[in-house]
Amino acid sequence: QVQMLESGGGLVQAGGSLRLSCATSGLMFSINVMGWYRQAPGEQRELVATITPSGKTNYGDSVKGRFTVSRDNAKDMVSLQMNSLKPDDTAVYYCHALYGKREYWGQGTQVTVSS
Repeated sequence: QVQMLESGGGLVQAGGSLRLSCATSGLMFSINVMGWYRQAPGEQRELVATITPSGKTNYGDSVKGRFTVSRDNAKDMVSLQMNSLKPDDTAVYYCHALYGKREYWGQGTQVTVSS
């Protein structure tokens, strides 16, 4: 059974930083494209960042230059370093795994940025 558990969310002031982590189990982690998505109240879920098994990254336009996604294939973990946070970054952040047509989601972790 695949499990994906996010951690590191919380409340931070604008301009601050947070680091999210996603620990996985039951997944052939090293072959999956891993990613982070977020969903704010009343909004659709949107891409934050993805990272391929080889380490190629892709970012949503709103986070480019501020967020950094990384993965540790030895620990089956993916992380998201978030710097220069803005109130618009407030959302539930979800960890995502994709291999072919198989995808999995974590339960999400709340990030709140106060102005």
